Amino acid sequence: MNNIANREMVDKLNNVFSLNDKVKNAFLKIDRKDFVPTGLSFKAYNIDALPLANDSTISSPLTVAKMTTYLKIDKNVDSVLEIGCGSGYQSAILSKLIRRVFAVERIGNLVKETKERYKKLKIYNVNLKHDDGQVGWRNFAPFDRILFSATAKEIPETLFEQLKEGGILIAPVLKNNKEIIIEFKKYGNRVISKEIEEAKFVPIKKGKD
Repeated sequence: MNNIANREMVDKLNNVFSLNDKVKNAFLKIDRKDFVPTGLSFKAYNIDALPLANDSTISSPLTVAKMTTYLKIDKNVDSVLEIGCGSGYQSAILSKLIRRVFAVERIGNLVKETKERYKKLKIYNVNLKHDDGQVGWRNFAPFDRILFSATAKEIPETLFEQLKEGGILIAPVLKNNKEIIIEFKKYGNRVISKEIEEAKFVPIKKGKD
């Protein structure tokens, strides 16, 4: 799994965006080629986003590295919820860092393919659900971290309700026609937000296909 091409991609990533040792090791353990459509496998190790079915994408490794880092994962983080998992690459990376990963994806075909992919790769600590991600996954809440892998116009209140006290939610949010990655931190009934940087994601959609 730790092949030369994947290692070279991780080294390239590290030169662009400094990875801590834990995040770097997670990227080395997960081969991006396993998550890329067969017809695009020759681009698997490029630092680019690639198209999936139903106008979805597999985020660029650089974006995945940034979002993973912004979650501020430490030894006290036990669970994370990802909204919009696509091919499962981001959740697979998180599976090497966190004991319990929960992911919600609205496109049924992607959910089926990703479940088969995880089974093949023996990734057993990612729980995957076919649903509208904006409703979260209340049965397993509260979560230490919540991550949006698609751009939202606003964060539904129900997701803040599913975030633990002191927990962090990271999401790209549309503000003034720009997509801004924002950190939201929950303190009781208050949520403190901090803008991180501009980004480019697919827009989040309601319902499920």
